[in-house]
Amino acid sequence: MSRLAIVIAFALAAIAPASADDYPQRTVTFMCPFPAGGGTDILTRMLAEELREKLKQPFIVENRPGAATQLAAATVAKSAPDGYTLLLAPITTLALNPNVYKSLSYDPVKDFAPVGLVGQSEFVLVANPKLGAATLSDLLAQIRSKPGELSFATSGRGTPHHVFMELLIRMADLKMQHVPYRGSGPALMDVVSGEIPLMIVDLAVALPMIREGKVKAYAVPSPERVKVLPDVPTIAEAAIPGYGATGWFSVVVRAGTPRSTVDTLNRVLTDYIGRAEVQEKLTAIGIRPRTSSPDELAAYIVSEGEKWGRVVRDAGITPE
Repeated sequence: MSRLAIVIAFALAAIAPASADDYPQRTVTFMCPFPAGGGTDILTRMLAEELREKLKQPFIVENRPGAATQLAAATVAKSAPDGYTLLLAPITTLALNPNVYKSLSYDPVKDFAPVGLVGQSEFVLVANPKLGAATLSDLLAQIRSKPGELSFATSGRGTPHHVFMELLIRMADLKMQHVPYRGSGPALMDVVSGEIPLMIVDLAVALPMIREGKVKAYAVPSPERVKVLPDVPTIAEAAIPGYGATGWFSVVVRAGTPRSTVDTLNRVLTDYIGRAEVQEKLTAIGIRPRTSSPDELAAYIVSEGEKWGRVVRDAGITPE
């Protein structure tokens, strides 16, 4: 399917004949594909509380982790097209899984209507200080001097941590061994201990270790520097021009949900994320505030899927 055809499919998926000007009239379920307590869960609960306050109906967060976000996504994909079941959908759900898995329990285009982007997750490239490299260029030179000998950790195969590193490996002409873990925490602990030399990791997870000097931050993969590490350059400006990788969070509903309902949700969420005090809270948990229209999100999902699809194919990434 061409990129234009996919965008058209997204647009058609968001259209329903019914009107929903009186939405909502009852409790809404907001599915979070990750466990309670993490940054994604906090973000989901912040959004749910704002929706409850503005739309005057309960928005209940339901955590349904598992299968690389597929369990929560499949639940929303099978829900009624009425806007009463929302999904906090990250890059994994809509851009990575469709390229990593040959068979999914949901279709990222046909089953969902995009509501909008709600944030960008921040990452950072860290390494054990014992490597002794002063800059990212020095670190890359050290890796090249030992082709295939050094390894990198990730939170699992096909995760953002993995594909972001694979893109760096290809653009920097590196040869490394991949060591997948079950989660960022255990992986980072082995970088701290020196068992594994380096990784790209969630900023929120790594920040305490960076501040304590247990790992060294070399660069961030995003196109812009992050506020909490203003002296840490981007990978693009430090060594690899053109490199750019961002994690992101969006909200979607079941395809066929009335556009008036989609627009209502987008309006409330966009206004909320635009507030200065909300942006401060998001920054504190490693999330860069970000918004979009439903149509902008539809096009972005397509472009991200194409970009990471090439990386997945080139690296031969398959599920664990």
